[in-house]
Amino acid sequence: MILFRRLQVLVLSSCFFFLLTLLGASARTAPGTTKAVPATSTATTVLRGRASWYGSYFQGRRTTSGERYNRFKYTCAHKTLPFGTRLRVTNVKNGKSVIVRVTDRGPFRHQRILDLSEAAAKPLGVVDCGATTVVAEVVAPETPLGPASTPENLAALFAADPNPDAAFTTYTVAPAAPISPADSAARVAATATLIAASTSTKAEVITSTESVNCPAGFLIQAGSFIDAANAQSVQARIKSLMPELNVTISQDLLDGRQRSRVLVGQFGERPEAEAVRQQLLVWGIGGLVREVALR
Repeated sequence: MILFRRLQVLVLSSCFFFLLTLLGASARTAPGTTKAVPATSTATTVLRGRASWYGSYFQGRRTTSGERYNRFKYTCAHKTLPFGTRLRVTNVKNGKSVIVRVTDRGPFRHQRILDLSEAAAKPLGVVDCGATTVVAEVVAPETPLGPASTPENLAALFAADPNPDAAFTTYTVAPAAPISPADSAARVAATATLIAASTSTKAEVITSTESVNCPAGFLIQAGSFIDAANAQSVQARIKSLMPELNVTISQDLLDGRQRSRVLVGQFGERPEAEAVRQQLLVWGIGGLVREVALR
């Protein structure tokens, strides 16, 4: 009898412990608790607009966040982003990127979205231009500051802009889907829209100094051939696929041999050229983006 009661107590205790475990698990995952729910979306917040810089004149002055401005640190000013927010800022002219931290408020002129420290502006080429169009992505707080690799999806980030003719805009971008030939029709339409989104409105905030000091643009080299007939064949194919593009053949002498290079463009900004290069790749036409010489 005693043995039976002990077994009964043991069974009841086990059941009670099991119920407590279930209730505890339920409480830990109940709504409103601190347990994080796995995110179903990894959309990136993107800012597109003009960025300028400020240097030695402000050295040591107190910023809006309370920190002293140090032109040798990778920081920036933004009108509303929380202090400490980290951004990967990419110059769409040359594809150079840098990670910065928001420590100040501004800029408040010329419809610009960021003021970069001198250290952050130099790798991007902004010191020479005065200001330039950038794409800035909000990145994780632990991302190291300083020069960074160019986003692999820079063209997609730029093309996703819902207001390409506006002086500046903020939007979100979902993860890119793999490229496949089945997407060709949609990608051609998107590429045509991207090319058509010229700088007519954005040009209003570009100064004459910037237009002189900054690169003239980019083009795609879609092949270099010893046989001129091969170059003409590639030129004709690209024109048949994308008739809106300017496709030329350049004759150059390399190592004593005549070369025919197929050149596509030119484009005002690197993402435009990258979008077309990726579309050509879908059709089996390789190429590389080249920066046009400075004016």
